[in-house]
Amino acid sequence: MDQDQFIGAVGRRCGMSTEQATAVTRATLTTLVELIDGGEARDLADRLPEPLRAYTFGPAGAAEPFGLDVFVERVSGRADVDADAARDGVSAVFDVLREAVDPDVYGAAVAQLPAEYAEVAARSAPDLRPPA
Repeated sequence: MDQDQFIGAVGRRCGMSTEQATAVTRATLTTLVELIDGGEARDLADRLPEPLRAYTFGPAGAAEPFGLDVFVERVSGRADVDADAARDGVSAVFDVLREAVDPDVYGAAVAQLPAEYAEVAARSAPDLRPPA
């Protein structure tokens, strides 16, 4: 999957223009790598289209834990969209990531997320939901 296909899939899933889908995709990837360790972020980056890889390089060191509301707030601010659009966009980006990268890489990345992220990270992936 190339960048245009990735962004197009995100836009179709959440009803955004190409420009908005691009901004939300970049913001989601940037925010995601703040939550996962550097090794998982690098593995994820290696499987993304080249132009999107730059958004998956987070800070060196430990991941920063924060809740889904903070995640959506950060994406909203970075992409300059309202919170509802950011939440829909985040879900769409996670869905497209799940399709675009190796299942083991996706699974390893989302396994590091708190349980509340199942709402967006596993929307189309019930097998990745945390046990009840």
